[in-house]
This record gives sequence, C-alpha cells and structure tokens, in this order.
Amino acid sequence: MTVQKCRVQGVFMAVSEMGAAPTVLLDIGGESMVPIYIGLWEAISISNALNSEVLPRPITHDLIIEVFRNFEIALDALHIDALDGGVFYAKLMLRQGSRTEMMDCRPSDGIAIALRYPAPIMIEDTVIEAAAVKKADLPQLVDLKEYL
Repeated sequence: MTVQKCRVQGVFMAVSEMGAAPTVLLDIGGESMVPIYIGLWEAISISNALNSEVLPRPITHDLIIEVFRNFEIALDALHIDALDGGVFYAKLMLRQGSRTEMMDCRPSDGIAIALRYPAPIMIEDTVIEAAAVKKADLPQLVDLKEYL
C-alpha cells in the first residue's frame, strides 16, 4: 500500500445534462484530479473550512475538532484508502498519548475535519488509479458558492 498526499482543490457543483452534484476535487498533482461526489451539507462544510468561515454556532465537524482538542486527541491524517462500487472509503488516523486508532469515516466528513484540524489528506495509489480523471475530461464545474 502506497499513499500520497493530496490537497483539496475546491468544492464545486458538477453540472451535466443529468443534473448537478456537489463535488470535492482532490489535486493529486500532474494532469489528473480525483473527484468525489458528496452530499450538499458536507460540501458546504468543506467550503466553509477552505474559506476559514466560522459559523456562530458549531456544526458537527467543528464540534468534533473541539472534542479532539479538549481530550488531547491528535489527528495525524485522513487516509482515503479504498474505492468499491463507486463508493470511497476513508479512515481518520487518531492518536492520544501512546494509543493510536484508525476510525472509519466517509471521505467527505474526513476532509471537512482534516481541513479544520489541519491534518494531511492522504490517498491510496490504487484509489488514484481507479478514480483519477484528466482535468480536460472533468464535467463542467461551477464553484459551490457561485452555484448557491
């Protein structure tokens, strides 16, 4: 298993003749990107994190970060480690003192949390091979904030 670090390029609405879908775009370097289609609320949360927007009341991802900080839990990384039947899988790599845990999570939630922490986002090479799309072949992408 080989992983590489990626970065969130942005959150978009992928627009096609079939409709529009919230999409987080992972930059893996080079000519390809990994699009992950996600829920609208997760897309808004990721967009807020990318733009350093803090809401007056904490949403779930903000609450998780506060729990991590208050209980001295370190988030070492988000590891996007599988793609099965079009569904992405990920794990939060957590540490508290000498104890380490890997917790299953949806990649969209993991990305929203990792951006807030901040922690690196890692992606398995096999996932990249299966999911990477050349930039020229991506559907029409409209920035989420513009779309909404």
